[in-house]
Amino acid sequence: MSRALVLVHGLWDTPRLFRRLIQTLDDPERPLLAPHLPHRLGAVPLRQLARDLDREIRARFAADEVIDLLGFSMGGVVGRIWLQELNGAQRTRRFFSVGSPQHGTLAAQPIPRALLAGAADMKVGSALLRDLSRSSQTLERLDCRSYFCHWDLMVCPYWTAMLPCGDQQVIDVLTHQQLMSHPRALGVFREHLAED
Repeated sequence: MSRALVLVHGLWDTPRLFRRLIQTLDDPERPLLAPHLPHRLGAVPLRQLARDLDREIRARFAADEVIDLLGFSMGGVVGRIWLQELNGAQRTRRFFSVGSPQHGTLAAQPIPRALLAGAADMKVGSALLRDLSRSSQTLERLDCRSYFCHWDLMVCPYWTAMLPCGDQQVIDVLTHQQLMSHPRALGVFREHLAED
């Protein structure tokens, strides 16, 4: 049986985002969790969303069940918080970060923290991202992979989407959303998720 897969959506998204990916994987035997993490348009701090994710994972899977984790956009940062700060790395084999502002994004710079704390967590140099950078050695025990496109206007500049360790791959699509919808991107994820 395939390893369990957890899919974490981003800002302004819901689990429906992953419908095409799940169809492309075509693996009904794979245990799957794609939780809805209400972020109130970016008002909920990302650490709170990571705690919500932890609760969902604990409710769905046994404590000793090993998972793969794929996070898109903000969901990749939420997943990283879960891995590094909530002991998620202890039960995770692979982490796929797709178009996620792991080093922040200039698109978040003007966002006021008082109104949209979660979105402001993605500012370049935010306190949260500095904390994650200091504890990033936790990720070194995992198979980490970063995926991004050069023309991403949500995660810019594009190199801020790279995790501090693991493989990095450019996907030849034109927009942020196409990283989770274009057949070229979906083909890459199908191939990589099928690997043991």
